[in-house]
Amino acid sequence: MTTETATATKTCASCVHFNASASECRRRAPQTVVFQVEADVKFESRFPAVTAEDWCGEYTAK
Repeated sequence: MTTETATATKTCASCVHFNASASECRRRAPQTVVFQVEADVKFESRFPAVTAEDWCGEYTAK
């Protein structure tokens, strides 16, 4: 008797919150990023950058 177990891979690539064209996680609101360019301080809001192979505890299947 052979028993096979299927394991689902819960990575960003198969998550509904993954924006593949920009490699972003859109599960939560954009985060503020502060950086300095020469003497000026700049602020931007960005979604977290992730890769298709990344994963987290808030995965939601597409």
